Amino acid sequence: MKARVDVYPRREILDPQGKAIRGALERCGFAGVHDVRAGKSFEIVFDAKDAAAGEAALKQMSEKLLANLVVEDYRIAILEA
Repeated sequence: MKARVDVYPRREILDPQGKAIRGALERCGFAGVHDVRAGKSFEIVFDAKDAAAGEAALKQMSEKLLANLVVEDYRIAILEA
C-alpha cells in the first residue's frame, strides 16, 4: 500500500513559517495570497491486509510519531491499494 500523510499546524496555532512564506510570495510579485500554512508531507509504502487495516495503521503512525496532536492536524490519503 502507498499513502501520503500531510501534517499541518492547527488553524488556531500561529504558523511563523507560513507567514514568512506568504510575505516572500508577496515580495516576489504574487499579490492576493492571503494565507499560507507550512506543513510536512510523508509518503509511506507499507504492507497492509486491506484498506481498513492500512488506514488504521496510518492513523497509529500519525498519532504516535508523525504529528504532534497538541498543535498539529493530519490528513491521510491512500495513493495505491
